[in-house]
Amino acid sequence: MITKSIFFASILMVLLIPTIDAKPVIIGFTGEIDQNIIKEHGIANFTQHDTINAISTDIPESVSEKLKKNQKIKYVEEDAQVQIAGKPTQPPQPPQQITWGIARAKAPEAWNNSTGKNVKIAVLDTGISNSHLDLTVSGGINLVGKSKNNKWNDDNGHGTHVAGIIAARNNSIGVVGVAPDAQLYAVKVLDAYGNGYISDVIEGIDWAVQNNMNVVSMSLGTAAYSQALNDTTANAYKAGILLVAAAGNNGDGNLSTDDVLYPAKFDSVIAVSAVDYNNIAPVWSADGTEVELAAPGVAIYSTWLNSGYANASGTSMAAPFVSGVAALVKSKNLSMNPQEIREALDYNAINLGDAGRDRIYGFGLVQAG
Repeated sequence: MITKSIFFASILMVLLIPTIDAKPVIIGFTGEIDQNIIKEHGIANFTQHDTINAISTDIPESVSEKLKKNQKIKYVEEDAQVQIAGKPTQPPQPPQQITWGIARAKAPEAWNNSTGKNVKIAVLDTGISNSHLDLTVSGGINLVGKSKNNKWNDDNGHGTHVAGIIAARNNSIGVVGVAPDAQLYAVKVLDAYGNGYISDVIEGIDWAVQNNMNVVSMSLGTAAYSQALNDTTANAYKAGILLVAAAGNNGDGNLSTDDVLYPAKFDSVIAVSAVDYNNIAPVWSADGTEVELAAPGVAIYSTWLNSGYANASGTSMAAPFVSGVAALVKSKNLSMNPQEIREALDYNAINLGDAGRDRIYGFGLVQAG
């Protein structure tokens, strides 16, 4: 989610489909998933989702039209494309412990009382490097393609950069994350090219619910509305998970338009916009009524592949700052529920725009201390 000059955007898509005219869809049921309907329409290969009554599969348009006429089917929607953002945009700087973004979010001031300990954060992204000396990954899963496995190692760099912002270790090397003692979990929903489907994101959120995550961080988005994704995020929120997502990098500078992407656009998700070193939102940072918080998102220095470090810009970088601060709040009081954490984040934010909540910065710049 950035402009061409400052980030890359990858489209989520799986390359293999079973037949020429088959299209990826998500099929929602009005009640429990009906196996008889699945068999009746010859759907042999599908993924059954746990948080919602739905499956994802590849079927011809003719089958989609038949399903839409069935009263037991709630919806048949396209398994739409999703974009991610972020790669090195400037030559790497010498390693440093406290980056400008970490300082601006007032994370060091909070570390005397909370470092994110006992908080589990699922990073839905391209994976996380399993060999970076500045990162500790507690586990994860690879959901790319049709075979689930534990090979969640990052082969892109984006997920590792996001993970470093959240919880790079407070050691003698590289950088330090917002919540250095939080537990990172790599939920790989994007391949080496940043490709995947909304259904992969749904599976990732399912996994987060099943594995008792406290926070889900999503530096990805799509302009396409998905009822399935909406239902999934809402159910995860009700299950006790705080969800954070990048607002998007498709801002046009026109406040009369709403640029926020999904899933950030959903009520159950915190939408995060980006600010630069001067606390000003770049024109590409999406704006809209759904923006809830702002965070550093320009020239953010963090972990990268091959135990390296790099700068990247985008709301992809801003979202993990909020995820990290949420971990600090949760760690200080583990009994807090998502709504309470959300209220604390909104209340403590520094107002940057119009008084109160506005379309560019939401409640303002996220603050940990």
